[in-house]
Amino acid sequence: MFAKNSQQFTRILNNNSFNKIIKLNRRNFCSPNLPFTPTPVFRNEPEKPIIKTTVPGPHSIQLASELALAQDSRACHFFADYSNSIGNYIADADGNYLLDVFCQIASLPIGYNHPKLIEEAKSEAWISAIINRPALGNVPPSFWPDLLADSFLAAAPPGLTRVFTTGCGSCANECAYKAAFMAYQAKRRGFNPPSLEELESCMKNTAPGSPDLAVLSFSKGFHGRLLGSLSTTHSKPLHKYDIPAFDWPVAPFPKLQYPLNENEEYNRNEENKCLEQFENIIKYSKKPIAAVIVEPIQAEGGDNYATPYFFQQIRQITLKYDVFLIVDEVQTGCGATGKFWAHEWWNLPEGQHPDIVTFSKKMQAAGFYHTPTLTAAQSYRNFNTWLGDPLRALQLKAILSVIISDKLLENTTITGDYLKKGLETLIQKYSNKVSNARGIGTFLAFDCQNSQIQLKLISTLRNNGIQIAGCGEYSIRIRPMLVFTPKHATILLDILDYS
Repeated sequence: MFAKNSQQFTRILNNNSFNKIIKLNRRNFCSPNLPFTPTPVFRNEPEKPIIKTTVPGPHSIQLASELALAQDSRACHFFADYSNSIGNYIADADGNYLLDVFCQIASLPIGYNHPKLIEEAKSEAWISAIINRPALGNVPPSFWPDLLADSFLAAAPPGLTRVFTTGCGSCANECAYKAAFMAYQAKRRGFNPPSLEELESCMKNTAPGSPDLAVLSFSKGFHGRLLGSLSTTHSKPLHKYDIPAFDWPVAPFPKLQYPLNENEEYNRNEENKCLEQFENIIKYSKKPIAAVIVEPIQAEGGDNYATPYFFQQIRQITLKYDVFLIVDEVQTGCGATGKFWAHEWWNLPEGQHPDIVTFSKKMQAAGFYHTPTLTAAQSYRNFNTWLGDPLRALQLKAILSVIISDKLLENTTITGDYLKKGLETLIQKYSNKVSNARGIGTFLAFDCQNSQIQLKLISTLRNNGIQIAGCGEYSIRIRPMLVFTPKHATILLDILDYS
């Protein structure tokens, strides 16, 4: 929370020692033999967080007051100095440098001011894309097919050969729902053109032109804040109240016990109960279910996990009832779990890949991959002015080259294993306050005893030089960049230890 005035800030400052570089207690986690990672060191990073003021500091507090005259500033953590941010460290308006494991809501892949992106930004292609933003559906640039091949399609999930580009994660899911509805209805009509009755009734928002179809989602899921995507979001009431919603069914998501390898029997029974209810919802629903949407890890809802078995069965059931499967990889995609797409950990049989995979965040662009059958029979049916942005495709192309050259997926696996073991050690030490370390790669989280401890810990960590955030009701999520190494993990663990 921002201090309400300068006097309050002065009192806070007098009660703490801030004009210092964080001194790390390395007794527990520093080792002369950190795990080796092939990822090169990010040059010119600070050695550790640098804290000169409270976080937020006086300049951030002033800027928040100014911003509040034009926009809602209540969600601001602090104001950043992006020109001076570097690698894994975000600089703020008061000269503080925080180790960033929140990364713009899990959306930064290769660090602040990466030299590859700076180099590419000087190119003629980038300059043209900045100045001349096209309406891609009508007049795409001549290099667009090649750029698609070198960016989005180069990272396409197995079995999905087409991509629809949008502006944000919510848009990606919203347009994915439309694609599923249109394909579902086209199949019901035998792929014939719509009838006159359908064309006329849809203009009145009535059947048969506006059919009563549904997208099935899961409890605690988060899929965005637009009308359709919000109807499939169930993480917090704050997102939903006062806003009309579609009457679509919600299936239970398993509530597993951790560690997963010590609770296999309980978790399998829990997943089977949820799967039985899931299939019954599809089987007995009063309205046809055109699609199911699920996250590989329920991120906003509290970093909730299910095993590959659960998702394999979900896929079998959707195939059995001819329902499209949409996998929401907005937060899990682009390498954070050690594979480029988190659903690759499911080990689905060949030919049983999802029908749609949505993406955004670390991809720096948004949209969804899909099979050819989900392309509408007519143009303009899934459409908007921009249909994405060539600039973001250029950015993704550069990011993919760095992921490959710097072996960032391997780094994420090595660093994630090291960090998770460190979290488990801390949980044993502070078992009365925190529990349930979990995750894969560096996509990690742990639970606090309650929401009060969660909020207090987040604030303390920021003031000790860690930019971090919560998820769910009482969890702390860790969402570092792909260039986050064991050295950075050691700093995080040490500061967590004395916070």
